[in-house]
Amino acid sequence: MNVQLISDAKGKTTGVFIPIEEWNTLTAKYKGIENDIDIPEWHKAIVAERNATYKTNPSDTQDFGEAMNELDKEL
Repeated sequence: MNVQLISDAKGKTTGVFIPIEEWNTLTAKYKGIENDIDIPEWHKAIVAERNATYKTNPSDTQDFGEAMNELDKEL
């Protein structure tokens, strides 16, 4: 996929550009993807809490591949 990140003057990513052909492919494959999604406040609170926990101890993380392997073993 040919996405382009859009940044502000300080270099902070503020958006993503997806070419229309690719967007049309996505919307055809995943019906309803173009609809706005309302995220519940309780969910936002959980994500904010997890981000804060990560920021206080970023070394206390697990590699994505390792985490997936552990989940596979549990299934």
